[in-house]
Amino acid sequence: MSSAPTGVSVPELHPIKVAANTYYVQGATEMASPENRNFISNAGFVITPAGVVVVDALGSPALAEALVVAIKKLTPHPIRTVIVTHYHADHIYGLQVFKAQGAQIIAHILGKPYLVSDVGAQRLASSRQTLSPWIDEKTQLVAADQWIDRETTFTLGKVNFVIKPVGPAHTAEDVAVLVPSTGVLFAGDLVFQSRIPYVGNADSKGWIAALAALAKVTPKIIVPGHGPHSLDAMREIKFTSDYLTYLRSSMSKAAINLDSFDEAYAATDWSEYEGFPLFRAANRMNAYNIYLSIQQETP
Repeated sequence: MSSAPTGVSVPELHPIKVAANTYYVQGATEMASPENRNFISNAGFVITPAGVVVVDALGSPALAEALVVAIKKLTPHPIRTVIVTHYHADHIYGLQVFKAQGAQIIAHILGKPYLVSDVGAQRLASSRQTLSPWIDEKTQLVAADQWIDRETTFTLGKVNFVIKPVGPAHTAEDVAVLVPSTGVLFAGDLVFQSRIPYVGNADSKGWIAALAALAKVTPKIIVPGHGPHSLDAMREIKFTSDYLTYLRSSMSKAAINLDSFDEAYAATDWSEYEGFPLFRAANRMNAYNIYLSIQQETP
């Protein structure tokens, strides 16, 4: 039974091939809205002789169903595994569709509290209002079948997958997924490409450290959580790292001295970043969140 709202169809998704048997679908560079169906993030998948491994589940059940349809056009093999890079709404609201397909869901154990948290419940309730009809009463938070707490390697159809926990960073439960045979790294929201990142309640210091750890993996191709893939993985890792570092350096003095955020923000030269998509929507809030988090770091 379709998860698409009655009388509304979900546009066909068009997977982008990045390596042998390796694809992703790219969400819009926008804030979530009913018009974009919460299709604002990426999801990837790898086809093996024994089945398909999916990375992230997109932002609504209807989108996840569209992804299943797209995958089935490329292979008759079943979807065996879904890896959750982190429990943010735009990456997880499609999980129930993959669960119904019989896929095993894997996520970091630090994402488990979100499922029973007030934040998770409130965000879902809010999404049912602001993202209707795509998020509704049938949309549920779905737990992992396997919770991991360390680097985990598994093999499907003779293809190795390495799940690398790197949080706390963008979230406490961040993981990245490396496919060594192709050098493809699914980075989740550790990396944002061609747009201003979303900071939220991130541990910015940990995030910068996580990006340094990803750089040591030396991936050939990177698929970010948002934005297009890149054959220059190091450049994209550096972009997100440099942005976070600039936020911290710009806000640090004011945060430590309890000076005015508004004055610190106004005094900062944002010219390097103001031309990127979502600068107006996200940058000021990012800076404010960094300002507050630095105060919490200070003894």
